[in-house]
Amino acid sequence: MSLPDGIRSRHLDNGNGLSIHFLEAGFDQAARPLLLLLHGFPELAYSWRKIMLPLAAAGFHVVALDQRGYGETRGWDNRYEGDLASFRFLNLVQDTLGLVWALGYQTVSAVVGHDFGSSVAGCCALIRPDVFRSVVMMSAPFTGAPAFVNDEANKDPRLSYAPATKGKDIHAAL
Repeated sequence: MSLPDGIRSRHLDNGNGLSIHFLEAGFDQAARPLLLLLHGFPELAYSWRKIMLPLAAAGFHVVALDQRGYGETRGWDNRYEGDLASFRFLNLVQDTLGLVWALGYQTVSAVVGHDFGSSVAGCCALIRPDVFRSVVMMSAPFTGAPAFVNDEANKDPRLSYAPATKGKDIHAAL
């Protein structure tokens, strides 16, 4: 698939065992705030190509990634009878955080999700509000935080991505 001028395709190791494929625009100037775009089902990073350049023109470093299980992102168990545990929301958030850090950022100005990407974007903002400053959820109903945000992550320290909220009610913290 061809890309418009000003958008490039890259791969980075996210530190979570994946080689994440992503498209980016606005990469030519340092110190731009990061804007992440998370696609839905059954889409790819390519789905965002028509809006990436206008967002870059507004001053953002725009990154649209192929999430785990999609497109050119590699490194998950893709066997027919494979373990689907790697597709849990906590892992998808960790994938996203790994890419943010691999790109050299500590914060994300906004994470934008469409369809299933909205669920991931919402979890990013709930689990790491210190990193994901704002969230936009498109074409997906949000019925509240999943149970793991308050329960599972607080019980198992290996699942906690927000040490500052450890043991606290994340809803109250927000």
